[in-house]
Amino acid sequence: MTAETNALRSIENLLAILDLDASTARTTEDIFTGVSHLMPTGRVYGGQVLAQSLIAAERTLPEERIVHSMHGYFLRPGDATQGITFAVDRIHDGRSFSTRRSQAYQGGVPIFSMISSFQDEDPGLDHAEPMPEGIPDPESLPSDDELIGRVHPITGRLLAERPADIRHVTGPLFIDAGGEQVPQQAVWMRMRAPLPDDPRLHRAALAYLSDMTIQESILRGHGVTWETPGLKVASLDHAMWWHRFGRVDEWMLYVQESPNARGGRGLAQGRIYTRDGVLMATVAQEIMIRIPSRG
Repeated sequence: MTAETNALRSIENLLAILDLDASTARTTEDIFTGVSHLMPTGRVYGGQVLAQSLIAAERTLPEERIVHSMHGYFLRPGDATQGITFAVDRIHDGRSFSTRRSQAYQGGVPIFSMISSFQDEDPGLDHAEPMPEGIPDPESLPSDDELIGRVHPITGRLLAERPADIRHVTGPLFIDAGGEQVPQQAVWMRMRAPLPDDPRLHRAALAYLSDMTIQESILRGHGVTWETPGLKVASLDHAMWWHRFGRVDEWMLYVQESPNARGGRGLAQGRIYTRDGVLMATVAQEIMIRIPSRG
């Protein structure tokens, strides 16, 4: 199978996963169902359920209401072999803003809970943190795909099957932590193949990507790689603010840093820019992180 064919297949799979079905059962909530990537770990990828929960909420809103923020909690590990049910509560609809609560269920219990807010386009004050200077172009950096065959087979499958092309500015964390141990990094990313022009789909796909690599600023600050024996990492919560539109099938720079780690938890923050420096989104995530004693 060629790389182009594999890229198209991964995007077709992503689009199918993000195309939720409306349930025929109607209660006080809006109900939708979806499926998962068949992950080699057996667990649902967090960015997937983020994007699906957002799409479920958007199905209850007019197109002119655009998401500007979400705050979610990962409650239980999801089973990638099972379907997911999404229940949406229409909490508030005002003149300019709407609020929705989305909950994802498996086996009758919630695995993820999110509140998101939507707004009509509204002019106002405008400023943004500029994109860092001196970042190498993505074409000058190796793709993480080049590690396939050199990493653990499960990691290799994750790299081969994910729908995104990821390129680390300071090198990936799959084999070694190389270089200075600082809690920050920058990553170029884009979808492997073009997506339809639907802006809602691109915003949901950005949520999907936002959960990818952001934890690494915490690991990098301590010289920890993904293949550190006994390493356990789990996302606890995720917050995201959409600022400006950008296509996710074009190169974006994800600038990440960790201001704190303590008590078995680490906090990571990130900013996502278009290639020409437009600030698209800001992200924050806290993770549980446990590393066996090195002593």
